[in-house]
Amino acid sequence: MEQLMFIETGMGIDVHGQNITKAAVRAVKNAIHFNSMPGIRSVLPGNSLDNMVVNVKLAVPCDKEALDINAVKECIPFGKVSVEIMDGGMLTTSGIVIEEKGDQNDFMYIVVASVEVGY
Repeated sequence: MEQLMFIETGMGIDVHGQNITKAAVRAVKNAIHFNSMPGIRSVLPGNSLDNMVVNVKLAVPCDKEALDINAVKECIPFGKVSVEIMDGGMLTTSGIVIEEKGDQNDFMYIVVASVEVGY
């Protein structure tokens, strides 16, 4: 990325079902859904949203091999998107197993996201 302009952060949790992709998607949506960048097009090369670069960093506590990178990328509406996965987040108890919700155990997955926007 030549010019970093914004960094948005978020957290996502899958309380029941132990689905790391669900937690990651929620983290990215949490990071981007409370922001607006109305002037971004005017500073992008060619004034095109296609030239925006978005780097998504995910701190994931477990099940990295099960994370659907394409589902994460689909959360970002514009630009060239990359996803980096690192150790982090949290694996903790939900305090209850609800089999009807797909629980295999009482863990909830917490993922932290950083979304870098620039060109």
